[in-house]
Amino acid sequence: MELRERLRRLPKTELHCHFVSTIRPATLAELAARERIELPHHDPSAPFDEGGLLAFLQVFDAAQAVLTRPEDVARVAAEGVADAVAAGSLRYRELFVNPDDLPLPYPVLIDAMIDGLEQGRAEWGVGSRIVVAIDRSLPASSAVALVETVLAHRRAAVVGIGQDNLTADGAEDALRFRDAYALAERHGLKRTAHVGETMRAQPADVPDAIDALRLDRVDHGYRVVDDPDALARARDSGVPFDCTPYSTLRLSQWPFAPDHRIARMIRAGLPVNLSTDDAVFFDTDIGREYADALPAMGLDLEDATRIARAGFEAAWCDDDERAAMLAEFDAAVRAGAGSSVETPSYRTVQ
Repeated sequence: MELRERLRRLPKTELHCHFVSTIRPATLAELAARERIELPHHDPSAPFDEGGLLAFLQVFDAAQAVLTRPEDVARVAAEGVADAVAAGSLRYRELFVNPDDLPLPYPVLIDAMIDGLEQGRAEWGVGSRIVVAIDRSLPASSAVALVETVLAHRRAAVVGIGQDNLTADGAEDALRFRDAYALAERHGLKRTAHVGETMRAQPADVPDAIDALRLDRVDHGYRVVDDPDALARARDSGVPFDCTPYSTLRLSQWPFAPDHRIARMIRAGLPVNLSTDDAVFFDTDIGREYADALPAMGLDLEDATRIARAGFEAAWCDDDERAAMLAEFDAAVRAGAGSSVETPSYRTVQ
């Protein structure tokens, strides 16, 4: 079996996946036409190579606007699972969703997502959880209000909070949301944040966010390798990193090569797992993130197996589900899906 096929067959998680960007291009076009919503001038089935992050977010916002009915949300959730299983042997996924930017009330939105994801579990055996995302373009007080809404409508499938979008001037500014993160922690919600993704960010922003927001995971975090002290602090924290190779190619034009920041993070000993971020808009899938990006970065099957296993270790599911998925993963590796390796358990903030 050739390397690419083995990489695609390797059982995988996706811990950084924005729900709206799992929508099929045909479904997006259909719903936009029904709702009479004009999409920005971009073919959602083509790679998003121009305009950078801010231009991409315009397309992302338009896609959110078409999801006006619960059955639309459930359909997108179920279709997204089926597509990821076929493309890259997905076994578990955590979906980011931003309730402030979608046209359905929070409990209606979440329950519709759960319905679609349960269909995906029934048909494909894929476990899933939901991460509620703070819109960084909104005031810090809105983030606290969002966490309060999550707590007022607790659902077992909603396991944590994260972030998306950028500030009005295109910055990350993760620490602005300290109060929301402290509230989430007090009530047992897991915590991650988009930080160190853009070149406007500073390397120290990554360990600073880990410490100040008491993060259980980091989304992106690429700038951390640009400073030895920041890298050492992040490595010492033991916090896992959810990395998305194709988003760096589409938005930052970083070619896949051995000196890519994600490759440097892996070689530096950070616990990295891979996801798609925004699959449809970046013309990727979970299989491509492994089969295309990793070999081009000079990483081999053993590296890929370790990265894939790290995703199951870092998942925000319950211990029994994690143990069952790890056992299934190890059995698949023994059967030839990957390379037999052992990956340590990575701690989370206590």
